[in-house]
Amino acid sequence: MIPHDATLGLGGNIGNPAVSMARALTLLDAREDCAVTAVSRLYRTPPWGKTDQAWFFNACAQVRTSLSPDDLLDACLSIEKQMKRERLERWGPRTIDIDILTFGDLAQHTETLQIPHPRMTERGFVLMPLADFAPDLVVSGRAVRDWLKSADVAYIEIADADRDWWRKPA
Repeated sequence: MIPHDATLGLGGNIGNPAVSMARALTLLDAREDCAVTAVSRLYRTPPWGKTDQAWFFNACAQVRTSLSPDDLLDACLSIEKQMKRERLERWGPRTIDIDILTFGDLAQHTETLQIPHPRMTERGFVLMPLADFAPDLVVSGRAVRDWLKSADVAYIEIADADRDWWRKPA
């Protein structure tokens, strides 16, 4: 398959989510069929959807991959499983979450995968880190920077401004 650029959203709020996200990115980057090509700053964000839980850490990354969208999803889910992710409740606490946000210019809506991610344009905790490296990326007809202008970014703060945060030893 011809390599494509995909963007991912990462987050977590159980244990040490920054270390978990760094490990997930390292595992993806170590694969022969994926290369991490850009990573956002690390953000600390209030919970969304289910608000009675600990704050999250969030980041976005771009990967160049020869995998199909479904195979990339399988790789991400495998990493989540390897890192003991349990899916107990929607929008609930988690050790790690890896979402495929975009995959080239592809629009896909299947039972298992929707690209672009169906709620990414509503979420400041996705758009703010994504704008760190892809402000001109067009999603659903608008650039990320334009979606970000109307997103709720209240209380989102930078936890680590070094975009190599994921490469630092834990």
